[in-house]
Amino acid sequence: MSDTTPVERLQEVRAGIARAASDYGRDPASVTLVAVSKTFPAEDVEPVLAAGQRIFGENYVQEAKAKWPSLRERYPDVELHLIGPLQSNKAKEAVQLFDAIHTLDRPSLAEALAKEIARQGRAPRLLVQVNTGEEPQKGGVMPGEVDGFLEACRTRWGLTVEGLMCIPPAEDPPSPHFALLHKMAAQHGLKTLSMGMSADYDAAIQMGATHVRVGSAIFGSRPRAQKSDSGA
Repeated sequence: MSDTTPVERLQEVRAGIARAASDYGRDPASVTLVAVSKTFPAEDVEPVLAAGQRIFGENYVQEAKAKWPSLRERYPDVELHLIGPLQSNKAKEAVQLFDAIHTLDRPSLAEALAKEIARQGRAPRLLVQVNTGEEPQKGGVMPGEVDGFLEACRTRWGLTVEGLMCIPPAEDPPSPHFALLHKMAAQHGLKTLSMGMSADYDAAIQMGATHVRVGSAIFGSRPRAQKSDSGA
């Protein structure tokens, strides 16, 4: 990987996505690449922006707040997606900054987001994170609680949920988790499926992913250890 640039790797990932979509009888345009730029400074991101990538994923509100305003001045059509866990007390900044939030996963956050969406008149697209592996250390709604949570989002907090997101356990084959998420989304008429990362986006596309979160396959190894693997 060290012999290639992020722009070259971006083109390789785009080609890989198109190839996988075609292999599984899907329109490549139905799969959106979220380039995960968490931990990478603006100077690393700018060549990828210049190459035409416009949708990026970040894990932390504060990091994105420091990095993206100046980049957005030069690239105003950028879409920012929050793919890491969100604290309820950061809801105000998250609604201000992000165009999509993939990690809605608990009542307190739903309430906080609903208040900020009403106050700001700005509504990021919302995805509910599902903890398909029922891992205690990981965020996300447990599979058995998804029906009730989606209902509460709609009726109690007036939120429009567009889709679902998952991060399969690192030690598990990912496809069964992707299949479960696809089934849940279909049951609720949700069209957006955020699943698949650098190592498994091919399998995710096979199972219906609409958004794949690819970081290291584009930008290289992370500059520092991370607490979350939501866009590896």
